[in-house]
Amino acid sequence: MDIFSRFLTAAVDVAWGVPLVVLLIGGGLYLCLVSRLLPLRGFWHAIKLTLGIDKVPGDLTAEGQISHFKALTNALAATIGMGNIAGVAVAIQQGGPGAIFWMWVAAFIGMVTKYFECTIAIKYRGKNYKGETQGGPMYTIENALHKRWLFLGFFFAGAGFIASIPLFNANQLARIVQAQYKIPSFYVGCIVAAILFYILSGGIKRLAQTTGTLVPIMCAGYVLLAIVTLVMNVAQVPSVFEAIFMHAFTGDAMWGGAVGSGIVFIMQTGVKRSAFSNESGIGTAPMAHSNVKTSEPVSQGLVAMLGPFIDTILVCTMTALVILSTFGPTRIPDLDGVLLTLEAFKRNFGAAGAHFLAISTILFAFTTIVGGANYAEKCFDFIFRGYIGSGGNFFKVFFCGCLIVSTVITSSDAINIIDICFALMAVPNMIVTLALAPETIAMTKDYFRRYRVSV
Repeated sequence: MDIFSRFLTAAVDVAWGVPLVVLLIGGGLYLCLVSRLLPLRGFWHAIKLTLGIDKVPGDLTAEGQISHFKALTNALAATIGMGNIAGVAVAIQQGGPGAIFWMWVAAFIGMVTKYFECTIAIKYRGKNYKGETQGGPMYTIENALHKRWLFLGFFFAGAGFIASIPLFNANQLARIVQAQYKIPSFYVGCIVAAILFYILSGGIKRLAQTTGTLVPIMCAGYVLLAIVTLVMNVAQVPSVFEAIFMHAFTGDAMWGGAVGSGIVFIMQTGVKRSAFSNESGIGTAPMAHSNVKTSEPVSQGLVAMLGPFIDTILVCTMTALVILSTFGPTRIPDLDGVLLTLEAFKRNFGAAGAHFLAISTILFAFTTIVGGANYAEKCFDFIFRGYIGSGGNFFKVFFCGCLIVSTVITSSDAINIIDICFALMAVPNMIVTLALAPETIAMTKDYFRRYRVSV
């Protein structure tokens, strides 16, 4: 097992090397430049679309299954989870406070990237073997590019299927439930698998109903308690922000006496954890947003852009500030992932804080597992086209079985497998997103003109 773990660690270092960071950040900066930040100027319009204040004519008769709001919460369900609670803790442990700065940078650029990847994916939606409207980078590659590039679609779907198996989220959920409530991890996995099987049996509408209810509640509750924590530690907040900005450029990382590999290492850590959290540039969000019932791809692209802002700029920042203000920027305990965040809440609120985080973690992890199941099924259907598991139960049983297994592996192996697959997904997704960027920009300008979106 040690050999396998060492292999995964080495593979992550290769996959998330400088070339991929350049592709994600450099590609995102290119999209910001060529669009002149036009998508960001539709931020308020995106909020009004999500809340149903602004309407898009033709949406009621358009293809798709769910509303703008439910498409966003469905996508957020897959991103707001362990990346926000445990992933931020891992980022601080690996890269120090400076990694948070690079998470912010990656999230800001990721807002534009997510707009581009989701808009073009909705334009080039296709249908699965059941005749349902679906989308994602694999369908974009199939419908927008020459057939010789179709292998990239299958490559993305293969990596996406593995990445969507809830290895890390189920692992951390089981870990905190066992630590807090003494329930064995295996039993936790079986209970979650049974509930998930029921939800998946109801299709996309039951899934959207579940996430549409849970996501707003869990986000509001978590952010509210984090704000209370910051008020309690308000004297530490200025030094926390100072440490975040200072260590982002000094190269100090990996607390506990070790020295990191400098600014590049911290940047890689921040970008990697940002990608794990909000998945901008990875290609997962287009699969969720493509289920939206709309006739205007740009409208849902703008709604999708809100994802990285809510996920990373808001929720991840809250977690980082709670941890750093509680322990101090240079005195982070050597605790594993979610247990570090748990200890921070426990020190501020005692047993009540520990119970709150445990409940939040269960909700965050579960909604992420539900969202991941949605992505995995889309990738599975694209690859096998109904020839394997055409009845649907084969996939559900396999996925739920993997969930149970993931509760008993190590957390480091779980997150390394996900990181490797995310890196593999990012390559074809960014290729097709950048290749079709001029088309997306033309669509954006036309939409802003027709709907008189203020720029």
